[in-house]
Parts: sequence; structure tokens; C-alpha cells
Amino acid sequence: MASTPVTTYVAGLAPPLREVAERLVEILDAGLEGRDGVMWHGHPVWMDGKTPVAGFKAYSAYVTLMLWQGQRIDDATGRLAGSGSAQMASTKIATVDDIGEATISGWLQAVDDLPAA
Repeated sequence: MASTPVTTYVAGLAPPLREVAERLVEILDAGLEGRDGVMWHGHPVWMDGKTPVAGFKAYSAYVTLMLWQGQRIDDATGRLAGSGSAQMASTKIATVDDIGEATISGWLQAVDDLPAA
């Protein structure tokens, strides 16, 4: 389960972004078992030791879901866009209906299955 600071971050968001973030916490907790969400550089991130795996950041009109190795996985949906440095990919989510739980769960599994870089 995500840590208290993550819960505080999510609770501070206005609807509908709060609902998006709450659902993402559930999906990330389930898809990244054994890794807790922590606050890292001001937003929730699920870490593998000291290595970030996935996280999200809320903006005024959407929440950006980030996968640090997202450019290394196949994305048949075309929703993931390369962003930031290294191999990060992200997607913007404005409402709970935009989430696509099965898709995100598949991405998390694919990232988990990657050989070490």
C-alpha cells in the first residue's frame, strides 16, 4: 500500500484528478507488488530499491503517468510517449474513464519483465 505522504498528496488534489490518482495508486500498488509508493521529487513514485519504476504527477487538467523504462516496452495502444531523460515514457490521464486499467497493468508487467538495463 502506498505510504502516508502519497495518500496526503492524493487527498490534496481536486476532483476529478483526485479520483484518477486514487485509482492509479491502486493499480500501481497491485501491479508493482513489494514496492511502495513514496514521495520522490515532489510526486508519488514506486521504487525498486533506489531505482524509480513508475509514478505520477498531477497538473491542472490531467495526471501524467510515468514509466521510467517505458520506451523499452511494446505499446500497441500508442498511448505512451517518450518523455524526459533516459527511457521514460508517459501518458496523460484526465478522468477515471481515461485510465485503461488493463493497459496500465500490462505496461507494469512488461516493465517488470525487462532485463536489467
